[in-house]
Amino acid sequence: MFRRASFSFAVGRVVERTREINGRGGEPRAGSVGFVGLGNMGSVLAGNLVGAGHAVVTHDALGPGRSPEGALHVSGVAEVARRVGVLVLSLPDGTASEQVAREVLAVPGGRVRYVVDTSTVGPAAARSVAGLLAGSGIGYVDAPVSGGVAGARARTLTVMYAGDGEACSAVEGVLAGLSDRRRRVGERPGMAQALKLANNFLSATTLAATSEAVAFGLAAGLDMATMLDVLNESSGRSAATGDKFPAHVLTGRYAAGFANSLMDKDVRLYLRAVGELGGPAGIGAATGAVWERFARAEPGADFTRIFPFVDGSMGGSMGGS
Repeated sequence: MFRRASFSFAVGRVVERTREINGRGGEPRAGSVGFVGLGNMGSVLAGNLVGAGHAVVTHDALGPGRSPEGALHVSGVAEVARRVGVLVLSLPDGTASEQVAREVLAVPGGRVRYVVDTSTVGPAAARSVAGLLAGSGIGYVDAPVSGGVAGARARTLTVMYAGDGEACSAVEGVLAGLSDRRRRVGERPGMAQALKLANNFLSATTLAATSEAVAFGLAAGLDMATMLDVLNESSGRSAATGDKFPAHVLTGRYAAGFANSLMDKDVRLYLRAVGELGGPAGIGAATGAVWERFARAEPGADFTRIFPFVDGSMGGSMGGS
């Protein structure tokens, strides 16, 4: 009896949400929010929008399995574009973002007026997609995120966004639905991407450097937990020592929800952008080499597993932990 009632309630919520999305008479409501890309991060962000009261239409190439409860999953990008006024993207790279943008533009009578891209695609790709959409009068807000899956769930994720004032104002409610922490960092698409790449470069560097430092300490006979306690009370403290190592390395969980291949991609995007501007990249090149080797050796591994990779390549062991 309980199961039957629960099932009826769930069906009722889907029907209710579908009506919210479609509006009166079954017509799509332009104020609904679309979400394409339901990976580790995207599925949580889409859920945040549902939780914030938005009527959400989702699509993912792998199907509806990760679509959040309360959202309406549809079979393709075109179907999303026919139903929503604002479309949010959470995709692996710039090629994917551009492909979705082209699919949106190809829909006769599409309702999308703004695209919010939370993907990390790099400045050049953001400018390219923005230009592509602008030709059809669609505004583009460059809005990458930082803080990991745990931060997304806790709504402490940072949404750094850039775009013209009209577009940013129009999607303010959607950005607020994604997270409680938001900061406009520029007036042109690509500027938020530049800041996100700088952030991820620092994250990649501190995680790789901390791995080397901890491997050194273990080889010298120190205990990992003791090292982390002291480092976090000293000048060597970072997000790696304060969060990634205690939560994932020390515990052996290695489940931060971000793949080494994505970090490798982000560092390569950073180095490419630095090269275009003629900036210094000595440390970047060294960091990039480490992540490239790690991604090649263990493709798709959680990025916190860089510690055993570095420790092993140094000929050490985690026995001291």
